[in-house]
Amino acid sequence: MATLDAFASHYGDDATPFLSPRRVAERLGVTMSELAGLVGIARNTLASVKGGRKVDAALSPLVRILAMAAEMTGSDARAAIWFKHQPIPGWAGKTAYDLVGEGKGDKVLAYLESVRAGIYA
Repeated sequence: MATLDAFASHYGDDATPFLSPRRVAERLGVTMSELAGLVGIARNTLASVKGGRKVDAALSPLVRILAMAAEMTGSDARAAIWFKHQPIPGWAGKTAYDLVGEGKGDKVLAYLESVRAGIYA
C-alpha cells in the first residue's frame, strides 16, 4: 500500500527536494497544461525550475489525495483512474478531478477520510 511519503518520493524531482510536475502528470495521464489548470498555476510556472516552492505547494494537496486513494484502492494506477473517472456521491456526478479543478481538494480529502472511517461505502 502506498503512503504519502512513498508517493511523494516516487513523484519527487531527483534534482530538487520538490515534487515533479512531469511525474504527477504522467501518473494521471494528463498533459502539463492540464495539470497546470487542475492545480491553478500557470503552465510556465509549473515547468520553471525557479517555481519549485510554488509548484510544490500547488501539487501537495493533489499528491495527498492520490496517496490516500492509492492506500484505499491498493495501487497508484487504480488511484489515478478513481481520481479521474469515479463520481463522488453528493457532488452531482463530479469526480475528484473536477472538484480539485474547482479548488475543492479539501472536500475530496474529507470524503476520503469519511470513506476510510466507514461513513460511506
